[in-house]
Amino acid sequence: MKDEKDFIQQLLSPKHKEKAFVRLVDLYQERLYWHIRKLVVSHENANDVLQNTFVRVYKSLFSFKQQSSLHTWMYRIAYNESLRLLEKNKNRNAISLEDVQEKHLESLFDSDYLDGSEIQIKLKKALSMLSEKQRIVFQMKYYDDLKFREISDILDIKENSVKTCYYGAVKHIEKKMLEVEIIR
Repeated sequence: MKDEKDFIQQLLSPKHKEKAFVRLVDLYQERLYWHIRKLVVSHENANDVLQNTFVRVYKSLFSFKQQSSLHTWMYRIAYNESLRLLEKNKNRNAISLEDVQEKHLESLFDSDYLDGSEIQIKLKKALSMLSEKQRIVFQMKYYDDLKFREISDILDIKENSVKTCYYGAVKHIEKKMLEVEIIR
């Protein structure tokens, strides 16, 4: 974003805060929604997490230390809010990781955003076979086009670990794309 420091000053200014925050939502709502959606899967949960994310951003603006970009900071909040929802649902339902992955696969075929092409289905199946960390890193890099440094900041892990995780996921996906059968 151009002139991010000026924009942050507007967000912190009592006089301009409301207008600047509306602009912030307009700029980031769709990107954050899809980031969240890939983590929590359902549209309803993604909307809830997105709303919670913007509430947290609004309440936390004065504590933003500007050690990372505004974009990275908001992605981290969205990621943490997504994890809160997933943890809450996991504790409520007490389901296994395999059940979550199976549910995720089932939801792929019901999604309005999946066009049903064989390659897309194979990719989604291959993604579902990754560890949670690999899947999240891959999605942030591949779909959200984030830099390794940004992913490192969002997930609070070393940049080299992010790279290792990403390239391991790519290798796994390439292998699985060749062997995965589509079963409906």
